Order: sequence, then structure tokens, then C-alpha cells
Amino acid sequence: MSNVYIVYTTTPNEEEAATIARTVVDERLAACGNILPQVRSIYRWQGVIEDEPESAIVFKTQAGRVDALIHRIKTLHSYDVPDIVAVPIERGHGPYLDWVRANT
Repeated sequence: MSNVYIVYTTTPNEEEAATIARTVVDERLAACGNILPQVRSIYRWQGVIEDEPESAIVFKTQAGRVDALIHRIKTLHSYDVPDIVAVPIERGHGPYLDWVRANT
């Protein structure tokens, strides 16, 4: 296990995604955030099937920062129930994983 995680979230637009990404990288909660400016999300919300454009962010951080990163995303996010999930990276390019750890 590499001790590095991917934390994924979606936002209503690219501007909010950029604000969240800049903030958490500046605070060293994530080494980087990759913004996918438009994804199409189809989901059930309050009994209705929604079909909406969103932006997604893929963060990389170390295990010890995951809880703080999730908390900070929630405080910056405009959704009542933001989609935030964390997945451990089992393997990856060693120098890159070292860079993530050094920058969080």
C-alpha cells in the first residue's frame, strides 16, 4: 500500500471546482486537484432522476490528510450532500507518490 489516496468530488460548475482545488492545494490538504470541466451526472435526488452537467475534481493526498480534506471540501461545497469519496492507491509510480506525500 502506498499511503496515498485519490479523493473524488463533483461540483455544479468549473468555477466552484477551481475554488475548492486552489484552496485545498494552498492549505496542503492535497498535492493537486485535476478538474474535469464537464461531466454528465445522472442520479436520483429526492425521488427524482436528475440529469445535470457538473465538474469533477480528482485530488491526490496522503492517508493522514484524507479526513481533513473531506471536511474542508464539505465546508467549501455548495451542495447539501456533496459526493466525496476516498480510494487508496495500492500501486503507482514511486517518484510521483513521493511527490504527493512531500506536498501534503
